[in-house]
Amino acid sequence: MKRFIYIITDRNRNNLHVGLCSDLLKTLNFYSEMPTLFFDSAQQLNRLVYFEEINTEEMAMERFKTVSTYTRPQKEKMIRPVNPDWVDLTIGLNYESSVRTRPQLRPAISARRSSVTF
Repeated sequence: MKRFIYIITDRNRNNLHVGLCSDLLKTLNFYSEMPTLFFDSAQQLNRLVYFEEINTEEMAMERFKTVSTYTRPQKEKMIRPVNPDWVDLTIGLNYESSVRTRPQLRPAISARRSSVTF
């Protein structure tokens, strides 16, 4: 089962929270529904700035333990090459999931096969 390691922050980038989950969109929904669970209202964790997809649970747990011990400069060094402007990556994930789950209006016809797939 795939696991995700993510770094989420507040709008002022004061806090960098490292997490591990199996469903990234569900976890981000949880953060948006419970904004003051971990911090006060001024420091709501609502901006996904980094994530990794890892295929095995053991490797994910090892990576999570490693990243959790990083200092703030080390975490920033991880984030900046892939997200230099610290934009919220949730928007792209929501778009990507909606494209994947959109209903098919017509069957797809494969060029190689003469059968119709749904």
